[in-house]
Amino acid sequence: MKITGAVLEEIGRPRPFSESRPITISELELGEPGPTEILVRLEAAGICHSDLSVVDGNRVRPVPILLGHEAAGRVVEVGSEVNDLRPGQRVVMSFLPRCEECDNCAEDGRLPCSAGSKTNSEGVLLHGSTHLNRDGESVFHHLGVSGFATHAVVDRASAVPVGDDVPPDIAAVLGCAVLTGGGAVLNAARPKPQDSIMIVGLGGVGMAALITAISQNVSRIVAVDTLEEKLEHARRLGAHETYTPQQVLEQGVKAKYVIECAGNPRAFETAFAATAVGGTTITAGLPSPDARAQIPPMTVTAEARTIIGSYLGSAVPSRDIPKYAQLWREGKLPVEELITTRIGLADINQAMDQLADGKAVRQVIMFNSDHEHSS
Repeated sequence: MKITGAVLEEIGRPRPFSESRPITISELELGEPGPTEILVRLEAAGICHSDLSVVDGNRVRPVPILLGHEAAGRVVEVGSEVNDLRPGQRVVMSFLPRCEECDNCAEDGRLPCSAGSKTNSEGVLLHGSTHLNRDGESVFHHLGVSGFATHAVVDRASAVPVGDDVPPDIAAVLGCAVLTGGGAVLNAARPKPQDSIMIVGLGGVGMAALITAISQNVSRIVAVDTLEEKLEHARRLGAHETYTPQQVLEQGVKAKYVIECAGNPRAFETAFAATAVGGTTITAGLPSPDARAQIPPMTVTAEARTIIGSYLGSAVPSRDIPKYAQLWREGKLPVEELITTRIGLADINQAMDQLADGKAVRQVIMFNSDHEHSS
């Protein structure tokens, strides 16, 4: 079938992207789903730093590639071996499919799936298939999803069903920002109500971590960012204290659990410095592979510190996405507060500029609406 999607043509074009236009809106041919796959009509897709990281070259992927990994939509067709989904169901995409067979998948979400990680880096779906073609040339899949398009074929392992009561924009954001930020709190930190927790970096993942900590009634929640408007947003959501990174370091602000969500080595250093004796630093951000941070190793030993890496919120998506959806239903997780703007697919290059400038928490592409045709 013919679809419309946002294809990254070349990595590393100069900013502003609104002028260099590394992403083009293209018509592509999408193949039929294989036995373990499903065809989905996309309804909404969030724009994440992991997309920007491919555009600016911090995360090298094969090109041309149809971007997008935080998405939700309706099932159109299921493969012959898929017996637990039906056409018409709303599903949330997960950007790291789990094979449920490798040793890593036996670690209850703590480790990324070996097979899923390998196929993601190769730009193919979980079982090695490709379904995207443009003018006779193959186009790579992004993180098993390629959600910046009107339709997608994904492996069954990349989709989690949610109820019709969860709107598509909310559902999309559950699949990456909430899964990653919320999981850094619930699965990696696991704070008790009497604990203190600090979030460093208030993008989509950081804000998701913040509202998740608030939903758990943690007694002291600290939010840290360089931008005053994000600190104000955090205060409005319920953060008990807000600081810039400089204030944290100058005032010696500490917390038992400190979650770094900025994907920046300086943010990681701030998070480590702000971790209390006996506390845990959790890093959920994804900096450039070449980035380096400096921390004093003696402090880890002398202060009995722990450092944890949390990828995709140390999540099992099929278990965790329904949990966040239920918290949203109960009014305890205001996911809509993460959405800065709703845009059309044609706005994708400008949206990458907004993200790179730190001005957006979550921009969401809406399909099948007036947004799709905005300029």
